[in-house]
Amino acid sequence: MAANRAAAGAGAPRQYQFKLVLLGESAVGKSSLVLRYVKDQFDDYRESTIGAAFLTQTLSLDPQTTIKFEIWDTAGQERYKSLAPMYYRNANCAVVVYDITQAVSHARIYPYSEEVANEFFAQSSLDKAKAWIRELQRQADPNIIIALAGNKLDLAGSRRAIPTEEAKSYADEEGLLFLETSAKDASNVSELFNLIARKLPLENASAAGGPGSAGARGRQGSTIGANGRGGVDLRGTPGSGSDGCNC
Repeated sequence: MAANRAAAGAGAPRQYQFKLVLLGESAVGKSSLVLRYVKDQFDDYRESTIGAAFLTQTLSLDPQTTIKFEIWDTAGQERYKSLAPMYYRNANCAVVVYDITQAVSHARIYPYSEEVANEFFAQSSLDKAKAWIRELQRQADPNIIIALAGNKLDLAGSRRAIPTEEAKSYADEEGLLFLETSAKDASNVSELFNLIARKLPLENASAAGGPGSAGARGRQGSTIGANGRGGVDLRGTPGSGSDGCNC
Protein backbone atom coordinates (compact mmCIF):
# COMPACT_ATOMS: atom_id res chain seq x y z
CA MET A 1 0.00 0.00 0.00
CA ALA A 2 2.88 2.37 0.79
CA ALA A 3 4.34 1.74 -2.68
CA ASN A 4 1.01 2.63 -4.27
CA ARG A 5 0.89 5.87 -2.31
CA ALA A 6 4.44 6.69 -3.32
CA ALA A 7 3.54 6.12 -6.96
CA ALA A 8 0.45 8.27 -6.60
CA GLY A 9 2.57 10.96 -4.97
CA ALA A 10 4.52 11.36 -8.21
CA GLY A 11 1.44 12.79 -9.89
CA ALA A 12 -1.29 15.25 -8.99
CA PRO A 13 -2.84 15.27 -5.50
CA ARG A 14 -5.67 12.77 -5.19
CA GLN A 15 -8.69 12.70 -2.90
CA TYR A 16 -10.44 9.44 -2.04
CA GLN A 17 -13.94 9.36 -0.62
CA PHE A 18 -15.21 6.65 1.73
CA LYS A 19 -18.44 5.99 3.57
CA LEU A 20 -18.06 5.45 7.33
CA VAL A 21 -20.86 4.47 9.71
CA LEU A 22 -20.94 4.63 13.52
CA LEU A 23 -22.90 1.95 15.38
CA GLY A 24 -23.49 1.13 19.04
CA GLU A 25 -26.13 1.34 21.71
CA SER A 26 -27.56 4.59 23.00
CA ALA A 27 -25.47 6.83 25.29
CA VAL A 28 -22.06 5.32 24.51
CA GLY A 29 -20.94 8.61 22.94
CA LYS A 30 -21.11 8.03 19.17
CA SER A 31 -22.29 11.55 18.39
CA SER A 32 -19.78 13.02 20.83
CA LEU A 33 -16.94 11.17 19.10
CA VAL A 34 -17.99 12.54 15.71
CA LEU A 35 -18.47 16.07 17.07
CA ARG A 36 -15.00 15.97 18.62
CA TYR A 37 -13.46 14.63 15.41
CA VAL A 38 -15.20 16.96 12.97
CA LYS A 39 -15.50 20.18 14.99
CA ASP A 40 -13.21 19.59 17.99
CA GLN A 41 -16.15 20.27 20.32
CA PHE A 42 -17.75 18.43 23.22
CA ASP A 43 -21.14 18.83 24.92
CA ASP A 44 -21.64 17.13 28.29
CA TYR A 45 -25.28 16.43 27.49
CA ARG A 46 -26.61 15.80 24.01
CA GLU A 47 -30.03 14.77 22.80
CA SER A 48 -30.32 11.29 21.37
CA THR A 49 -29.71 11.01 17.65
CA ILE A 50 -32.99 10.52 15.83
CA GLY A 51 -32.59 8.40 12.71
CA ALA A 52 -29.07 9.37 11.65
CA ALA A 53 -26.85 12.42 11.27
CA PHE A 54 -24.50 13.06 8.36
CA LEU A 55 -21.16 14.84 8.60
CA THR A 56 -17.97 14.97 6.57
CA GLN A 57 -14.31 15.36 7.42
CA THR A 58 -11.07 15.14 5.47
CA LEU A 59 -7.58 14.14 6.51
CA SER A 60 -4.24 13.97 4.73
CA LEU A 61 -2.33 10.71 4.65
CA ASP A 62 0.56 12.41 2.90
CA PRO A 63 1.07 15.59 0.82
CA GLN A 64 -0.46 13.93 -2.24
CA THR A 65 -3.22 11.81 -0.67
CA THR A 66 -6.39 13.08 1.01
CA ILE A 67 -9.18 10.98 2.49
CA LYS A 68 -12.70 12.35 2.75
CA PHE A 69 -14.93 10.51 5.21
CA GLU A 70 -18.70 10.66 4.70
CA ILE A 71 -19.79 9.87 8.24
CA TRP A 72 -23.20 8.48 9.17
CA ASP A 73 -23.85 8.71 12.92
CA THR A 74 -26.73 6.32 13.61
CA ALA A 75 -29.28 6.33 16.42
CA GLY A 76 -28.48 3.81 19.12
CA GLN A 77 -31.93 3.36 20.61
CA GLU A 78 -33.37 -0.10 20.09
CA ARG A 79 -36.46 1.22 18.30
CA TYR A 80 -34.23 2.46 15.45
CA LYS A 81 -32.14 -0.71 15.12
CA SER A 82 -34.08 -1.95 12.08
CA LEU A 83 -32.96 1.17 10.18
CA ALA A 84 -29.25 0.45 10.60
CA PRO A 85 -28.86 -1.58 7.36
CA MET A 86 -29.80 1.55 5.39
CA TYR A 87 -26.69 3.24 6.75
CA TYR A 88 -24.11 0.47 6.78
CA ARG A 89 -25.09 -0.79 3.33
CA ASN A 90 -22.16 -0.10 0.98
CA ALA A 91 -20.13 1.37 3.85
CA ASN A 92 -16.38 1.06 3.45
CA CYS A 93 -15.70 1.23 7.18
CA ALA A 94 -17.54 1.13 10.49
CA VAL A 95 -16.78 2.27 14.03
CA VAL A 96 -18.63 0.22 16.64
CA VAL A 97 -18.62 2.08 19.95
CA TYR A 98 -19.08 0.77 23.48
CA ASP A 99 -18.87 2.41 26.91
CA ILE A 100 -15.98 1.16 29.06
CA THR A 101 -17.92 2.12 32.22
CA GLN A 102 -21.01 -0.01 31.49
CA ALA A 103 -20.86 -3.57 32.76
CA VAL A 104 -24.58 -3.87 31.97
CA SER A 105 -26.59 -2.11 29.30
CA HIS A 106 -28.28 1.17 30.19
CA ALA A 107 -29.99 1.54 26.82
CA ARG A 108 -33.72 2.13 26.63
CA ILE A 109 -35.73 -0.61 24.96
CA TYR A 110 -39.23 -0.07 23.68
CA PRO A 111 -41.74 -1.66 23.86
CA TYR A 112 -40.49 -5.13 24.88
CA SER A 113 -41.68 -7.47 27.63
CA GLU A 114 -40.09 -7.52 31.08
CA GLU A 115 -38.49 -10.91 30.30
CA VAL A 116 -36.83 -9.59 27.15
CA ALA A 117 -35.84 -6.41 28.97
CA ASN A 118 -34.15 -8.33 31.78
CA GLU A 119 -32.14 -10.39 29.29
CA PHE A 120 -31.18 -7.22 27.42
CA PHE A 121 -30.02 -5.39 30.53
CA ALA A 122 -27.85 -8.36 31.57
CA GLN A 123 -25.58 -7.61 28.61
CA SER A 124 -22.61 -5.30 28.91
CA SER A 125 -21.99 -2.42 26.56
CA LEU A 126 -19.25 -4.53 24.95
CA ASP A 127 -21.70 -7.41 24.46
CA LYS A 128 -24.00 -5.05 22.57
CA ALA A 129 -21.07 -3.90 20.44
CA LYS A 130 -20.26 -7.52 19.63
CA ALA A 131 -23.84 -7.99 18.41
CA TRP A 132 -23.39 -5.05 16.02
CA ILE A 133 -20.12 -6.51 14.79
CA ARG A 134 -21.71 -9.90 14.12
CA GLU A 135 -24.44 -8.15 12.13
CA LEU A 136 -21.85 -6.28 10.07
CA GLN A 137 -19.95 -9.51 9.44
CA ARG A 138 -23.14 -11.16 8.20
CA GLN A 139 -24.75 -8.38 6.22
CA ALA A 140 -22.30 -5.60 5.35
CA ASP A 141 -19.74 -5.59 2.54
CA PRO A 142 -17.33 -8.48 3.18
CA ASN A 143 -14.39 -6.08 2.78
CA ILE A 144 -15.66 -3.55 5.32
CA ILE A 145 -13.05 -2.29 7.79
CA ILE A 146 -14.40 -2.48 11.35
CA ALA A 147 -12.95 -0.59 14.30
CA LEU A 148 -14.02 -1.27 17.89
CA ALA A 149 -13.85 1.86 20.07
CA GLY A 150 -14.13 1.77 23.86
CA ASN A 151 -15.30 5.28 24.71
CA LYS A 152 -15.19 7.35 27.95
CA LEU A 153 -11.52 6.64 28.60
CA ASP A 154 -11.42 9.78 30.77
CA LEU A 155 -13.47 7.84 33.35
CA ALA A 156 -11.20 4.78 33.35
CA GLY A 157 -9.57 5.59 36.68
CA SER A 158 -12.80 5.78 38.67
CA ARG A 159 -15.50 3.94 36.74
CA ARG A 160 -13.94 1.40 34.38
CA ALA A 161 -16.08 -1.76 34.19
CA ILE A 162 -14.75 -3.40 31.00
CA PRO A 163 -11.03 -4.30 31.02
CA THR A 164 -8.96 -3.16 28.06
CA GLU A 165 -7.56 -6.67 27.68
CA GLU A 166 -11.02 -8.20 27.27
CA ALA A 167 -11.96 -5.90 24.41
CA LYS A 168 -8.54 -6.03 22.74
CA SER A 169 -8.48 -9.83 22.85
CA TYR A 170 -11.89 -9.93 21.17
CA ALA A 171 -10.80 -7.39 18.54
CA ASP A 172 -7.66 -9.40 17.77
CA GLU A 173 -9.67 -12.62 17.41
CA GLU A 174 -12.09 -10.95 14.98
CA GLY A 175 -9.47 -9.03 13.01
CA LEU A 176 -10.76 -5.61 14.11
CA LEU A 177 -8.98 -2.34 14.71
CA PHE A 178 -9.17 -1.33 18.37
CA LEU A 179 -8.65 1.81 20.45
CA GLU A 180 -10.03 3.23 23.66
CA THR A 181 -11.10 6.85 23.25
CA SER A 182 -12.47 9.85 25.10
CA ALA A 183 -14.67 12.30 23.26
CA LYS A 184 -14.51 14.53 26.34
CA ASP A 185 -10.74 15.08 26.42
CA ALA A 186 -10.10 14.03 22.77
CA SER A 187 -7.87 11.07 23.70
CA ASN A 188 -7.27 8.85 20.65
CA VAL A 189 -10.15 10.35 18.65
CA SER A 190 -8.10 11.57 15.69
CA GLU A 191 -5.89 8.51 16.06
CA LEU A 192 -8.94 6.26 15.61
CA PHE A 193 -9.92 7.79 12.28
CA ASN A 194 -6.30 7.96 11.12
CA LEU A 195 -5.92 4.26 11.90
CA ILE A 196 -8.96 3.49 9.76
CA ALA A 197 -7.76 5.73 6.93
CA ARG A 198 -4.43 3.93 6.75
CA LYS A 199 -6.22 0.58 6.38
CA LEU A 200 -8.34 1.70 3.44
CA PRO A 201 -7.57 -0.07 0.13
CA LEU A 202 -6.57 2.95 -1.93
CA GLU A 203 -5.11 0.70 -4.62
CA ASN A 204 -8.67 -0.46 -5.39
CA ALA A 205 -10.30 2.96 -5.10
CA SER A 206 -10.93 5.67 -7.64
CA ALA A 207 -9.84 9.21 -6.91
CA ALA A 208 -12.67 11.44 -5.62
CA GLY A 209 -14.68 8.41 -4.51
CA GLY A 210 -14.01 5.06 -2.87
CA PRO A 211 -15.80 1.86 -3.86
CA GLY A 212 -19.33 1.86 -2.54
CA SER A 213 -19.24 5.59 -1.85
CA ALA A 214 -22.44 6.91 -0.35
CA GLY A 215 -22.79 9.61 -2.97
CA ALA A 216 -23.79 12.25 -0.41
CA ARG A 217 -21.90 15.55 -0.42
CA GLY A 218 -21.02 18.11 2.24
CA ARG A 219 -18.34 20.69 2.99
CA GLN A 220 -15.26 19.60 4.90
CA GLY A 221 -15.99 19.59 8.61
CA SER A 222 -19.63 20.54 8.06
CA THR A 223 -23.06 19.15 8.67
CA ILE A 224 -26.05 19.61 6.42
CA GLY A 225 -29.73 19.82 7.17
CA ALA A 226 -32.05 21.28 9.78
CA ASN A 227 -30.67 22.28 13.19
CA GLY A 228 -27.14 21.99 11.87
CA ARG A 229 -27.33 18.21 11.55
CA GLY A 230 -27.80 16.42 8.28
CA GLY A 231 -29.37 13.04 7.74
CA VAL A 232 -32.70 11.52 8.67
CA ASP A 233 -34.94 12.94 11.40
CA LEU A 234 -37.60 10.52 12.63
CA ARG A 235 -39.28 12.73 15.21
CA GLY A 236 -42.59 11.05 14.47
CA THR A 237 -41.29 7.97 16.30
CA PRO A 238 -42.15 8.00 20.03
CA GLY A 239 -39.54 9.29 22.42
CA SER A 240 -36.44 11.39 22.10
CA GLY A 241 -34.97 12.48 25.42
CA SER A 242 -31.35 12.78 26.38
CA ASP A 243 -28.62 10.22 26.20
CA GLY A 244 -27.00 11.60 29.34
CA CYS A 245 -23.25 11.92 29.53
CA ASN A 246 -21.70 10.98 26.21
CA CYS A 247 -18.08 11.56 27.12
